[in-house]
Amino acid sequence: MGLIAREVEAAGIPTVSMTSALSITRAVNPPRAVFLDFPLGHTTGKPGEPELQRQILLGALAAFTELEKPGEVKRLPYRWSVDDSWKDSVMRGGDSRVERSEQPQYQLASDRERVDNSCPSCVFLES
Repeated sequence: MGLIAREVEAAGIPTVSMTSALSITRAVNPPRAVFLDFPLGHTTGKPGEPELQRQILLGALAAFTELEKPGEVKRLPYRWSVDDSWKDSVMRGGDSRVERSEQPQYQLASDRERVDNSCPSCVFLES
């Protein structure tokens, strides 16, 4: 997203990137970003905690006026839990995703039936 943010900013539209991957964000150097030390996919807060989510979004919006130098990253003060033990399973537990396949995977049989094999610009084509 940081690379996209740079292009959007170049067109004159201010942006702020929200991230839980600080090293990646620093590498792509978005114009401004806010970092939240939460598991990936939870950049706007915990599920079912709308007040926390609101505070996180307000902190992110404040970055528009608080961050003055390009590439600055604001660290938000919120914690996922009282300690960092959540990182043991999330970051150090290995890849628990299902095995990858070169063939398209479908959640439902009806999804497979909707595939248009004659589509020349489709990313996934049945062989």
